[in-house]
Amino acid sequence: MVATAQNIDERLSLILEKVSDPEIPVLSIMDMGVVRSAIIEEGIALIQITPTYSGCPAMDVIGDDIKKALFEANYKSEVELILAPAWTTDWITPKGRRMLEEYGIAAPLDEEADKSVLLGGKQLVKCTNCGSKNTRMVSQFGSTACKAQFQCNECLEPFDYFKCLK
Repeated sequence: MVATAQNIDERLSLILEKVSDPEIPVLSIMDMGVVRSAIIEEGIALIQITPTYSGCPAMDVIGDDIKKALFEANYKSEVELILAPAWTTDWITPKGRRMLEEYGIAAPLDEEADKSVLLGGKQLVKCTNCGSKNTRMVSQFGSTACKAQFQCNECLEPFDYFKCLK
């Protein structure tokens, strides 16, 4: 189930939909579910964002990109990083999951399936190239810490799998 961010002003949502995740540029920060609140108070856009994991290096870039996008839309803004509740892959929107797959990153499975794949070697992760589940994990870590590197045993293409984070 995808969690819905609280207090999102529709005017700000339209702007934030255009701010890309710097590590996965086909996804907006809204699709990733990192925006927890976006309201206008006394003429200032107040945005709260949650990192995908503690210490995520992209959060400074995201904050700067939000401020730039709002400035270009004639809003003064403040961006606040909030850590609780912790971000979860459940917050990735259905559109975001679809875009991940189209981009070549397998979307996260549920928590139990994720453990079975990463710890038990079960073949549950679908290849983003040919769709086969005849895949194997090559490395616990892919292009970023939140991804694992997989390879398809059918088409032999490598791809990232976005780990389930709860």
